[in-house]
Amino acid sequence: MPIKTDPATWTDPRHRRGVKGEAIALKFLESRGWSLLAHRFRLGRWEIDLIVRQGRLVAFVEVKTRRGSAFGSPLEAVTWHKRREIVRAARGWMDRHGRSDDVYRFDVVGVTMLPQGLKIQYVEDAFRPGWR
Repeated sequence: MPIKTDPATWTDPRHRRGVKGEAIALKFLESRGWSLLAHRFRLGRWEIDLIVRQGRLVAFVEVKTRRGSAFGSPLEAVTWHKRREIVRAARGWMDRHGRSDDVYRFDVVGVTMLPQGLKIQYVEDAFRPGWR
């Protein structure tokens, strides 16, 4: 997975944890037949963590990673504001790379790193942007 800088040099452990969570989520998705199209696709200040494909279906995936459940489920952190940003970036990706026969959806993967192991929550078609 191409990352422009080495996460080991980052000073904020949350950023390193986020990249690790994205790698875990990608491995999880690949084990289910998805292939990676883009990692951390940026359009201005908006970003999509993972863009994956399975046949004609393209999923824009937001990954949230937590150390535990003290602040709730990682899935709860995908607010309406974050969803709006993901949708805006997805429109840009579709304009540049989309195919006319593709089908799109928005998924969320929550990764919780617990002392007893990983907990992965996967929500397919987690939200819809209201496109027609």
